[in-house]
Formats: sequence, C-alpha cells, structure tokens
Amino acid sequence: MMNEQYKAGFVTLIGRPNVGKSTLMNYLIGQKIAITSDKPQTTRNRIQTVYTCDEGQIVFVDTPGIHKSKNRLGDYMVSMATRSVNDVDVVCWLVEPSTFIGAGERMIAEKLQKVKVPVILVINKTDTVKKDEILKFIDAYKDICNFAEIVPVSALKGHNTDELIKVIMKYLPYGVPFYDEDTITDQPERQIVAELIREKALKCLDEEVPHGIAVCIESMKYRKQIVDIEATIICERDSHKGIIIGKGGAMLKKIGSAARYEIEDLLESKVNLQLWVKVKKDWRDSDFLLKNFGYNQKDTE
Repeated sequence: MMNEQYKAGFVTLIGRPNVGKSTLMNYLIGQKIAITSDKPQTTRNRIQTVYTCDEGQIVFVDTPGIHKSKNRLGDYMVSMATRSVNDVDVVCWLVEPSTFIGAGERMIAEKLQKVKVPVILVINKTDTVKKDEILKFIDAYKDICNFAEIVPVSALKGHNTDELIKVIMKYLPYGVPFYDEDTITDQPERQIVAELIREKALKCLDEEVPHGIAVCIESMKYRKQIVDIEATIICERDSHKGIIIGKGGAMLKKIGSAARYEIEDLLESKVNLQLWVKVKKDWRDSDFLLKNFGYNQKDTE
C-alpha cells in the first residue's frame, strides 16, 4: 500500500576512486559499514546501507570507484558501479572540489546523461578549500550534466550533510519502507568483519601489496563472552606474504590488533582474532577464486 506521507527509495553513490563515497555513507547512517582508506579502489562490492527517519527511508548503495580496470577483479568492480545507476531512484555523483574536469569525470558524465532518474552532484571534501571557492567548482561542473541539484558537503566533518538528506528525500517516491527501522545494512556480519581486516591491512601495508589482498573468514564462533574468529589474508606473491607477516610476525600482529578493536565495536563483544596469510597467485584474474572471495561474477552479467 502506498503511503502518501512516507518516502522510500534507493540511492546510489558513484564517482571516481577515493572521492569519499564510503566515508559519506558511513557518516550519513552513523555507523561504519563500508571500509575506507586513502588507497583508491578500497570498496570492491556493492554495499547497501539503510538510513531511516520520520520522513522516510533511504537505502544507500555504495559502489566501487569507476576506473580503468587492469584485471578481472577490476572488470567486476566497474561493472558493479555502472550497473547500479540503472536500478535506483536517485543517483548521487561525488566529485572533489576542483575546476579541472578530467577524462574520468567526463566518462562518468557521459554515462549519467543516459540515466532516467534525478542526478545530484555532490561536491565532497569542502573542508579542504576556502568557502568562497565553492561557487567556482559549482560553476565548472553545472553544465557537464543535467543535474537535479548540486550540494557541496564535507563527508569527513559532516558539513551540509543534513541538506543532502533533505534534497535526496525530495526526489524519492512515496511508499512503505523496505527495511525495518533498526536495519543498518544488508551485509552479513562475516563480510563486514572480513572488510574491516582488509581495511587495516590496507592502512598498515606498503603501496605494492594492498590491491593484491583479499580476506577470507574461515570461522566465527560465538561463546558466552567472546567471539572466536579465524581469518586468512590472501595475497598474490611469496614476497608479499613476507611483508604482511613482517619481522617476527610484527606486521600481522599490528593488523590484527587494529582490526580486533573495530570488530569488537561492531559485534559489541570481546573478540579473539587469529590471522593467517596464504599465497594464491594471480587470484584477481581467476573467476573461481574471485567467486570464492565473494566477488560474484554473475552479478556483472
């Protein structure tokens, strides 16, 4: 039954890698679900999170950054991102505050010209520029696409995010909520835990390793006061395995304790985390291994 007072719909966040899509989504829903790092292509899957208030419910779809792919994993990520604009009610395109519009942005603008739903341009990271410069950035972008609205925000500081929610609500259809009001995400706990471990590995490791890692949760067992988690970090080379473990196991310990802190926060319980490292050569080009690590190829067809 249609509710004439309540709005409910799906909103996808798209943009180039590292523009702050996951940071914005985590801020809006008030909880960390999508992992963030300063390394591009951190998000690999389509992640749905839910924002519910008195006016309505927004189901946010966070997607991998749109980039030129170099392997099967890259193909999967770009396919997930571009497909997501076609089955939502509103598209939010995140860009950085700049008057220079590069080839990557122009490619996205071209795709968005064909979209039949409202497109909101979100100029993120406004905390990094002077206030009076923002009009220049709006001016640079305003004619590149037929935008329903342009909203400058800072996902990191939460500036103007209330305005963004208001603007999104304006374009959503009336209807009943898709999820109950306590739901924050459709992600299984195991997947969020695996992603938190991967985030910490991304933050601790050198440039050459991060893209080549995946995390597999082997087991999660709930005891009275504690959760036992066994997880494996998968990498592509023996030399990477050495870097991830570190001298005397120091790096693995560092990744483990950083991850455990956030997993305990998520699960609201003490956690006993055991980490291993395995080498699976060229897993990013193996359909079988991609499927094994949760990057399901059928989603891209």
